[in-house]
Amino acid sequence: MDFLFDIGNVIVGVDFIPALSRLAPSGTQDIDSRLDQIIDRKDEFEAGLIAPDVYFPWAANLLNFAGSHEEFLTTWVDIFTPNTPMWKSIEKLHAAGHRLILFSNINNPHKDYLIKKYPVFQYFTGGIFSYQTGHIKPEPAIYQLATQQYHLTPETTAYIDDLPANINAGKEAGFICHEYRTDRHRDFLDWVEPLL
Repeated sequence: MDFLFDIGNVIVGVDFIPALSRLAPSGTQDIDSRLDQIIDRKDEFEAGLIAPDVYFPWAANLLNFAGSHEEFLTTWVDIFTPNTPMWKSIEKLHAAGHRLILFSNINNPHKDYLIKKYPVFQYFTGGIFSYQTGHIKPEPAIYQLATQQYHLTPETTAYIDDLPANINAGKEAGFICHEYRTDRHRDFLDWVEPLL
């Protein structure tokens, strides 16, 4: 069976705000508004519609960040926490011979950082990453792309995501869907067991 896995708040926890807040010098005015602007444009960036060499300098300037590009990127990727219960489930699914595919709204620095840092990603055969496609979930086009690229049969493809809108689009695409919550991992285990 094929399994499509979202990354953020499924495989790893994600929290942008603490990391981005550290980039702003002490005393920066309207920090919440500045952070909101960066987050508001993140979908465009993660869809590949804004180049990194445009988005990152814009965000750094907005935060009054005066450090180097390398320092900015080091903080930019420092937003993840392991979800070890899901990691154990992923390892078991892989060991049982299921094909695991990543399916994420993500930018290239985050994707590269995660794959390098966390061994759990070795269990995946590949992925559909929004920044490479020009689309983000829940746009139907990215679901169609996943189906075509990996020759998925929707009726035998399980899809795990934490966002209701993405899950609804997955259902429209014909996938077997589970809306994941980290505080209810047991619900995931109960859902996945009959599929194995």
